[in-house]
Amino acid sequence: MREGADRRRLAGALALIVGYMAVEVVAGVLAHSIALISDAAHMLTDAFAIALALVAMRMAARPARGAYTFGWKRAEILSAQINGVTLLLLVAYFLYEGVARLLDPPAVVGPVVLVTAVTGIAVNAAAAWLLSRSDRRGLNVEGAFQHVLNDLYAFVATAVSGLVVWLTGIRQADAVAALIVAALMLKAGWALLRDSARVLLQAAPSDLDPDEIGRVLAADPDVVEVHDLHVWTVTSGYPTLSAHVLVARGADCHPVRARLADLLHERFAIGHTTLQVDHGSPGAADHCADPHGPSHQGGHRREDHLGRTADA
Repeated sequence: MREGADRRRLAGALALIVGYMAVEVVAGVLAHSIALISDAAHMLTDAFAIALALVAMRMAARPARGAYTFGWKRAEILSAQINGVTLLLLVAYFLYEGVARLLDPPAVVGPVVLVTAVTGIAVNAAAAWLLSRSDRRGLNVEGAFQHVLNDLYAFVATAVSGLVVWLTGIRQADAVAALIVAALMLKAGWALLRDSARVLLQAAPSDLDPDEIGRVLAADPDVVEVHDLHVWTVTSGYPTLSAHVLVARGADCHPVRARLADLLHERFAIGHTTLQVDHGSPGAADHCADPHGPSHQGGHRREDHLGRTADA
């Protein structure tokens, strides 16, 4: 139900942006304004971001089957990568064009720029409102929202440049506005690439510290050691954890596993966990020839190699 409402809001925002983008291109050509044309290009990336978000939502809803054991949930991360690269390519073009027009500014029709930009502010505000009501926990929807929000700020800069050209005749104001738009696009594009790259490289979510999680798990009274601890994100809002847990010889593995899974869910909001729980001694020589990452020693009970238990 919620997903259907989100799709309708995204589709509504897409219709607003695509419709006004065509108007802005015509106005930019007639007014000789690079600021309006750069805004239109920014709106094109907005439309692209929303369209990709809609496609990614449909793909992510496909069930896991065959070789795709997580389904298509990473589709939204790929769409975020494409959005980020597109923004950076446009930044390079508008930096070049903006500097060229600073040096040799064309005649710009200030009133047309001002009216078009003010109308664009209203259109982008409506699109941003629609997207703000959607579920923005997904990186692709949040990316689309940030696109539209940045474009709203860009329209404000363009409106100011149109007013300056109209009242003072300083034609370079239009190029300055285009450079401001490029800076906003650079910020948004870099953030999308950075955040999506963390997911693709299977880094731990920024709000989770694997070392802290390891220490918390190892603090359980029956845990001897935790190693091979991996924390990653399948897709936005889907943190996942796996770990090898060694427990004291007298402990029951099943209650320990259930207790640790509940702890991970309640304290760290990690619902998808895979815990291999075995009896063993610190060092894991009998279980893992090459455990990945640091080992977290239990803080309450430890076993020696003869199976004797002592307080740490």
